[in-house]
Amino acid sequence: MESLTLGQYEFIYNALSFGIATMAAATLFFWLSRDSVAPKYRAALVISGLVTFIAAYHYWRIFGSWSDAFVVNAGAGTVELSGQKFNDAYRYVDWLLTVPLLLVELILVMGLTRAETISKGVRLGALAALMVALGYPGEIATDMNSRLLWGGLSMIPFLFILYELFVGLRGSISSQPEEARGLVRLAIWVTVLSWSFYPIVFFAPLLFGAGNANIATMSGSAAMIVQVGYTIADIVAKAGFGVLIFMIASAKSHEWRAKHIGSDAG
Repeated sequence: MESLTLGQYEFIYNALSFGIATMAAATLFFWLSRDSVAPKYRAALVISGLVTFIAAYHYWRIFGSWSDAFVVNAGAGTVELSGQKFNDAYRYVDWLLTVPLLLVELILVMGLTRAETISKGVRLGALAALMVALGYPGEIATDMNSRLLWGGLSMIPFLFILYELFVGLRGSISSQPEEARGLVRLAIWVTVLSWSFYPIVFFAPLLFGAGNANIATMSGSAAMIVQVGYTIADIVAKAGFGVLIFMIASAKSHEWRAKHIGSDAG
């Protein structure tokens, strides 16, 4: 890696550490909150916790790989390569598992019919997995043209996902309880905006003079933008989105309890 300063190294180190802590804390929150919502929506919280659990594990692996890839001399203020490769593929393994699950948890908390849940969950999950798979060759590419090509290809399933979220789910959103409808729309916008941040980070080496698209040889500034940028996007898209799923489940649980308790009382 070219010209990585001690400050840049520590900034990435601390960001990855913060990612581990955030994902682990979110996992505990979602799983411990499971019984506070109606049974119908508990699966969504279980999956929310699964997403952040998978992310916490992979952030731990990324953090370890980052630490092992460098030798830090704090006294001299220098950072040198240790000879061990920094394995950034952990991110894509994580995304291949968690990105489809993020869309599934949204579908589950909306409480659609079984047929709609299966059909929309499979379609959106497959598109999400394809988007991640097409992005990986560009992430490890050694030239900018390949990064552009694969990055552009990964945007195609992303556009289909946008269509499904804003058009395919329009009728389903309208059928949501009034107190949850705004939260569902907000969850969709958080998904779209946070996921839109990933392509910006992906193409960051083009804008910041990386010299090479590969993480092993890009400039320190570009590496910092990529690693910290992905971490911020992950925290919003997984932990932040999960909190919205919990809020939707809680709002819909009030209506569910009023309906069922009221009918039982009658």
